[in-house]
Amino acid sequence: MIETAVQIEPVWAETVDWEALAQRAVLAAIRHSPHGLLVDDAVCIEVSVRYADDEEVRELNANYRGKDKSTNVLSFPMVQADLLEGLTNSDDGEVLLGDIILAHGVCVREAAEKGVVPATHATHLIVHGTLHLLGFDHMDDGEAEAMEAIERAALASLGISDPYAVDES
Repeated sequence: MIETAVQIEPVWAETVDWEALAQRAVLAAIRHSPHGLLVDDAVCIEVSVRYADDEEVRELNANYRGKDKSTNVLSFPMVQADLLEGLTNSDDGEVLLGDIILAHGVCVREAAEKGVVPATHATHLIVHGTLHLLGFDHMDDGEAEAMEAIERAALASLGISDPYAVDES
């Protein structure tokens, strides 16, 4: 069972159910990954999603990644990738998979650049962040292609078009 704990800063206040959006995005990402069986497992797996402002994300990025600038999404895995297969053997029946933090201003700006609404881009960022919690990365072309393929499938299941498609018109 997957639970999503959500915190929302006031800057995100609008007519979007951000909590439901986070839950759908996390579930889709896990379901379309090689770890899809975790969705229906008895162990409680929690993912924390925080909708933050740019300054908070800038501080986290500076403190944990040494990059003193805001970014669209940060992920902080709490389970080593090589231990993910053993999650169903948790002694207490609960596991914190990790934290995902989105920056409001960056998300809104990138959404406008892509010609999508912020909720659509936020969904993509949460799917992307969840895959990082599952050990995926995009440091080389092969890793990036594998991660993007899962993102495309997860987003398509939510009715969202391929965010990596190139418009050559």
